[in-house]
Amino acid sequence: MEKEAEVQSLTDILAKFTAYIGKRLPTDVKDKQAELRAKETNPMAIEIFDVMAENQDAADKLDRPSCQDTGVIQYFIQAGSSFPLLGELESILEGATIGATEIGPLRHNAVEAFVEKNTGTNTGSKIPWLDWEILPGKDHVIIDVYMAGGGCTLPGASTVLMPGQGYEGVAEFVLDVMTSRGLNACPPLLVGVGVSTSAETAARLSKKAILKPVTARNTNEQAALLEELLAEGINDLGIGPQGLTGDNTVMGVNIEWSARHPSTIGVAVSTGCWAHRRGQIKINADLSYEIISHQDVKL
Repeated sequence: MEKEAEVQSLTDILAKFTAYIGKRLPTDVKDKQAELRAKETNPMAIEIFDVMAENQDAADKLDRPSCQDTGVIQYFIQAGSSFPLLGELESILEGATIGATEIGPLRHNAVEAFVEKNTGTNTGSKIPWLDWEILPGKDHVIIDVYMAGGGCTLPGASTVLMPGQGYEGVAEFVLDVMTSRGLNACPPLLVGVGVSTSAETAARLSKKAILKPVTARNTNEQAALLEELLAEGINDLGIGPQGLTGDNTVMGVNIEWSARHPSTIGVAVSTGCWAHRRGQIKINADLSYEIISHQDVKL
């Protein structure tokens, strides 16, 4: 296959996959919501969980997006340094976004800042957003696709704590954010927490945290304990699904962290809503692919 044909083939694959995740939730998210519904005791919350499941069934049957806000498209790329189309990947992802907008169809959500004009294609200045990591010596690419909707993005926040505030300060910041804005994000939520040196590095890590499975457990035991305590604390707020009270406000809390400066603790929060539109796909050097986030998918 000549390079031009390879570029078009990969563009088509990623356009179909991007459109697909707007219609069907990842397997782990669907399973977690079924689990939360089974243990919910609040009658209103039970009804809401049932309506969410019916919504997903309707989206599947009608082949339509599961939420009218299909977000701003973001791609988080782990690219092998030997992947044959590495140099073309940025333009491929832009083309995939345009294609997915037509296939979905996806709502037009790219508004040029300061110009305040919708582009009509879900592309624009630095959109789709691309986040890169290079995998030395590898010839494959792993791409996480995320639809950043308005509601689920709203609670996003980051700050830098004084060292004396410690990890109690991290917990206080997260709970303050959830108390003030958690209900705006269409719970139950996946809460991502980033811990690092500065506001921007913590923010990036918090976003990476919501790309992990909802059932992920931190490999660091202290971080894992904080994840559990934060999930328990947020659930104790009683916000519940769609903010209408209930036992379960979060699907989980994931923490991503880095080594930090000894005199600062950067902390950030990102959230994914109940309709957590994310997907992960692995593209091999021969352009064969494996969909990791969803089961039994044919594009």
